[in-house]
Amino acid sequence: MVQEVLLMVLKVDERIHILRELSGMTQRELANKLHVTRSSVNAWEMGISIPSPEKLAALSLLFKTSSDYILGIDSKKTLLMDQFTLDEQELLYRMVQYFENSKKL
Repeated sequence: MVQEVLLMVLKVDERIHILRELSGMTQRELANKLHVTRSSVNAWEMGISIPSPEKLAALSLLFKTSSDYILGIDSKKTLLMDQFTLDEQELLYRMVQYFENSKKL
């Protein structure tokens, strides 16, 4: 059980770091969006601490992914589309289809 928790923490820091960088944000920008200090974000990314449940939920909404993905429980990357309009959702769906079809060629 302790090993599982340690492995989960290792994944949390990596995933927060990667999601932040993919979003083009600095640690300070992420901290400002979440109303925490930059050192809090740094501690998450260094594996020193993990976000509170409230901050984990905020990270999930901000990065449009599941908290399970951030926690390392689910290895599938997901994109939550509820915040997008129907036209935007259709565009995203078509983009995914395009990329899937290009892999087959």
